[in-house]
Amino acid sequence: MEINKIYNENSLTGLKNLPDNSIDCCVTSPPYFGLGDYGNSEQIGLENTPELFVEQLVKVFTEVKRVLKKEGTLWLNLGDSYWGGKGQSGQKDADIQDERNKAGKSISSKAQQMGGKGITMPKDGKHHTIKPKDLIGIPWMVAFALRSSGWYLRQDIIWSKPNPMPESVTDRCTKAHEYIFLMSKSNKYYYDSEAIKQPMITKEDRPNGVVRNRLFQYDSKLNNNPEAYRSGGVIGGKKHKNLEDNGLTNHSFHKTRNEGKEWESLDGMANKRSVWTVTTKPYSGAHFATFPEELICDMIKAGCQEGGVVLDPFMGVGTTALVARKLNRNYVGFELNPKYIKIAENRLRSELGLFL
Repeated sequence: MEINKIYNENSLTGLKNLPDNSIDCCVTSPPYFGLGDYGNSEQIGLENTPELFVEQLVKVFTEVKRVLKKEGTLWLNLGDSYWGGKGQSGQKDADIQDERNKAGKSISSKAQQMGGKGITMPKDGKHHTIKPKDLIGIPWMVAFALRSSGWYLRQDIIWSKPNPMPESVTDRCTKAHEYIFLMSKSNKYYYDSEAIKQPMITKEDRPNGVVRNRLFQYDSKLNNNPEAYRSGGVIGGKKHKNLEDNGLTNHSFHKTRNEGKEWESLDGMANKRSVWTVTTKPYSGAHFATFPEELICDMIKAGCQEGGVVLDPFMGVGTTALVARKLNRNYVGFELNPKYIKIAENRLRSELGLFL
């Protein structure tokens, strides 16, 4: 299959045409459950129940795991939604779901572990466990189902939105975040921490203004204990030997022996934190909110070497492709809507001067 191309296919069909162990990294944001109709009968997101939605995504990402290289990673952005209880929360016609079940497309045993029983949601919108106004918990349902299917669930990252969509609610807070899950195919994987370092905490941000003047390590539990900070590379009575002894390398394969620790150095930079504050930036050529380039940038930098291939099975208007090319990576993607592919090609042409 040709790289640097977006194919007009559904993700599951397209992925089956990719060879094993051919992709370095997958960065994607699947459709929300029950919140958008993209006008295609093969789309994901209009399943009749959350459990069926999860099952469809497990099928897609099982194929993603197959095509990833052994050291490959998946960066999966997922939004959540509420159960409306006013008829369908998903497909508009329950008869379509009846046909899926008759065709043997009921949820799998792994999805049943998430609470589903393979039932078709009736037209009155009732669910056997989820109540009207419940937050469904889609991101974690998917994350746990993927973990059960063999993925390593390495981290949850919070995408904090300074400019969230307004909501006309008065009985809860306005939703201002989504999840990004870092998942890996194996326990050792490519992760370039150096490429996405962020400025370290300043003197003003530290407890009592204490400044650390050497490379050293600290536990997150010490954050609220000023007396726990020590200069001279000593924390809690333990002194460092060297970087290699403490599991720190420039990048390459992640070492789990340093789990739960954080490193900061004299260069003024620190390991990136797990809350990413990125403003949403709608693309004028599309009627929906697109993946912000800034959000994708660090995923690709950390997860794929230059010259590697980034996969997006839900390419949309091509933001993953655009950022990959800007960062000297290649891409391959799938998108059901030919209109969105045209928008993506125009973006690549106008911003990068690519002939498509």
